[in-house]
Amino acid sequence: VIALIPSVIVSLLFYGWHAVIVLASSLFFCVATEYVVTKYLMKKPSTIGDMSAVVTGILLALNLPPTAPWWIAMIGAFVAIGVTKMTFGGLGQNLFNPAITGRVFLLISFPVIMTNWDPVKGFINAGFTGAVDATSGETPLEIVKEGLAQGLSLDQIYAKHGFDYMEMFFTNIGGSAGEISAIAILIGFIYLLARKVIRPHITLSIWATVIVFSGIFWLVDLLWMKDVTVYTDPLFQLLTGGVLLGSVFMATDYVTSPMSDKGGIIFGIGIGLITMLIRYFGSYPEGMSFAILLMNSTVPLINKFCKQKKFGRA
Repeated sequence: VIALIPSVIVSLLFYGWHAVIVLASSLFFCVATEYVVTKYLMKKPSTIGDMSAVVTGILLALNLPPTAPWWIAMIGAFVAIGVTKMTFGGLGQNLFNPAITGRVFLLISFPVIMTNWDPVKGFINAGFTGAVDATSGETPLEIVKEGLAQGLSLDQIYAKHGFDYMEMFFTNIGGSAGEISAIAILIGFIYLLARKVIRPHITLSIWATVIVFSGIFWLVDLLWMKDVTVYTDPLFQLLTGGVLLGSVFMATDYVTSPMSDKGGIIFGIGIGLITMLIRYFGSYPEGMSFAILLMNSTVPLINKFCKQKKFGRA
């Protein structure tokens, strides 16, 4: 929760009361769903004190558009907690990441609402160079994908929409509430590493895979298609969409990720590959959520193949 505070603060500052409503709704319904299920359906003592429902509530809110209505957060919370987590028996027994599952369910069920990135008024002026005002209701990944489909080159798309990497690093230009600031996510990542809450293997292997995969396509495109480039560079792929948010806070979830370091690397490479394949060749401009869910399903097999050394054994 502490590591998520920078991302929460930035989202509230740039999206204002819209983000407040989404965050409050997601938190309330996630905690309430877990309380009701454990207390009245499972007939067990309440587990909301372990704060896992709070973490899921924050992550779900950060994965939603700031314009999403409160009832979208309610449905997402029910799917994340009631279906994905509690149906399997509660914390430590779910196969899939709850927040990601809630988001993907909403994306498939309510695609118009979940892809509405219209600029909203925040508590501070938009971005260092008017970032939020420049979204035009689309994310950078959507803008690039649509622009290429229309026959435009990357240079033309960049010039038309004023993409700037420094701007992307500090205040992303469009996307869910938690994707607005790469620097805020990285602050949380450093905190998690310093406190030894997570290990870096999964996150770094995702980043490395995204960089290598996109770098190969970008270099080939640059060398052989000098006049019309269609593949964006690795930095663009890292700073846009949900790569940073997903790799730091959701792919590293203890319950749904491999136990060993070797397994974590395989897990991260798989997420990076699937994400890039969807981004480059799929119908969706973003693939991080789907990649994490797909790799979640392989974790039992990865754990079986990459067994953790037993305590006390060499």
